[in-house]
Amino acid sequence: MTLSVAQIDRETEALVDEWLTLPEVAQRLDLSIGRAKQLLKDHKLLGVRRGSGGPQVPAVFLQGKDVMKGLPGTLTVLQDAGYDDAAALRWLFTPDDSLPGSPIEAIKAGRHTEVKRRAQALAF
Repeated sequence: MTLSVAQIDRETEALVDEWLTLPEVAQRLDLSIGRAKQLLKDHKLLGVRRGSGGPQVPAVFLQGKDVMKGLPGTLTVLQDAGYDDAAALRWLFTPDDSLPGSPIEAIKAGRHTEVKRRAQALAF
């Protein structure tokens, strides 16, 4: 299985506090690396390249042994709106005064429906 992963710039990379490698994601979710790759391919998780090496995932995307509730649906809406992985990552982590905080902080706080609505509005 070939996995296409976007390369990000330093400014986008700096928006995220903690990154996990694919083996770390697999371990935290108690999955095989192949299944973790499938989560990226299916857009249930978002992974990007930072420098050289394999895909890395923002640690905040995982809550306990699960993917953060509301994240997969939001990623699908962003993809449908034409956002590539790097642009989706920037949007999720960029502070938005109307939320307050960033969209990812709102999802973490359980406000994923509101964030999904905002993401849907981007498509129009």
